[in-house]
Amino acid sequence: MKNLILLLCCLSGLAFTQDKPADDDNAPALTIYNQNFFVARERLPMELKAGVNHIDFTGIAAHLEPDSVILRDPNGRALQILEQNYRNDPISQELLLSFYEGKTIDFMVPRGEKQEILKGKIIRSGYVPSAGFANGYPQPGYGQPLIEVDGVLRFGLPGQPLFPALTGDSILKPTLSWELETNEPGKFNAEISYVSGGMSWQADYNLVVSDKSTAKFDVLDMVGWVTMRNQSGKTFENARIKLLAGDVNKLQDVTVAGRAYAAMAKAADQEAMAPVVREKSFDEFHLYTLERPTTLRDQQTKQVEFVRATSIHGQRIYLYDGVRTDQYAYYNPEQIRNEPSYGTQSNPKVWVMEEFKNADTNHLGIPLPKGKLRFYRRDIDGHLEFVGENQIDHTPKDETIRVYTGNAFDAVGERKRTNFHVESSQHWMDETFEIRVRNHKKEPVNVRIVEHLYRWTNWKLTEQSTESRKTDAQTMEFPVTIAPDGEQVVNYTVHYSW
Repeated sequence: MKNLILLLCCLSGLAFTQDKPADDDNAPALTIYNQNFFVARERLPMELKAGVNHIDFTGIAAHLEPDSVILRDPNGRALQILEQNYRNDPISQELLLSFYEGKTIDFMVPRGEKQEILKGKIIRSGYVPSAGFANGYPQPGYGQPLIEVDGVLRFGLPGQPLFPALTGDSILKPTLSWELETNEPGKFNAEISYVSGGMSWQADYNLVVSDKSTAKFDVLDMVGWVTMRNQSGKTFENARIKLLAGDVNKLQDVTVAGRAYAAMAKAADQEAMAPVVREKSFDEFHLYTLERPTTLRDQQTKQVEFVRATSIHGQRIYLYDGVRTDQYAYYNPEQIRNEPSYGTQSNPKVWVMEEFKNADTNHLGIPLPKGKLRFYRRDIDGHLEFVGENQIDHTPKDETIRVYTGNAFDAVGERKRTNFHVESSQHWMDETFEIRVRNHKKEPVNVRIVEHLYRWTNWKLTEQSTESRKTDAQTMEFPVTIAPDGEQVVNYTVHYSW
């Protein structure tokens, strides 16, 4: 229900501020979700006569959800919608070919400076309905026409197809039409709101490791971009745009129109202006408002900077997780305990992680939408070099971000089992491992050696050469510092009982 209320509020205009000039009210307004759909609100000039009126609206998006449409007069004029129809089959060459499948038409073929007319029978048009593209599932076997000319089949068109004139029922754009009844004739600007697919946004973050970085911590400068993609089949001129970050529960069969009018009278909130993008908490999500109206054209990708921060303190972490168990992914707990060779394969790679806190005290402290983090470091010649990237999920204020950026070149690990003893009749097992991590750098590195106590839930370390800390019920960490061109060796014995 909470997600339904969110959607209704967006449709009714709750998500749009009222501190705009009056002449801005006719501009389209969009709320774009990072799940490939959006909510649009537009003004539609109407002139109605008393009684029943037929209205066509050709400015609709191509991937509209018809049952989400809300049409109303913002000034309260009573409109009774007797019937609503949605057509999304605008005339195209492929569609016209589909009308004539099984029939013979003329094709114009250039022959030097002259034009020749060939007759061809349309065996298959190649037409794919827009719904097939909207759902991301192209129809198998379609997309290329098949034409018979002089008893021979050919893929593709032999020339320019020549069609008879269009009928009066043909449309050139996706069209909504209504049969409306009113007792209050006159001119006014109606408001239409709807949900449609075909529009998405994402966040991208570029982080530069500053020259001010030290051996103890990195200093990061961040620039965050919003990337919007419009594949809705419609251009929105001078639109007011909001971006909603969060995991909204979106059903395939959304039906909201019949329940939306109860939310129409909600008051809009008012917030302080931000230079480019304003962020605020909204329900269980976060809204990012572009403070300048912008035109979002069909098939356009647009980017806007929404966060800039400097002197963020981060930490580069080296982590060695030496066990390889991917080939045993299907094992159940009993098999893990009873298979002697489980966990004896070694991974030589030392992972490189970057960690920083999203806090005011760390020159950041805003909710960060999920997206891609790219890290750069400046070389001695002043050029920025790419050093890794990864994805982050939606990250609230005051949470810590830790991402894997790659493997260390000059640090390697080695893990081997040195002892294994089982007393099945007495329900216990001892296992001993030796872990070696070598550092070929010219400076010391701090490495966290991670060990998973995977054999059974009841365990204890009976011997350990280096102090460890428990990070969860079956994971230990051994922090070590390795000198330049040095090596650290960690030995431990674990005792399992069941």
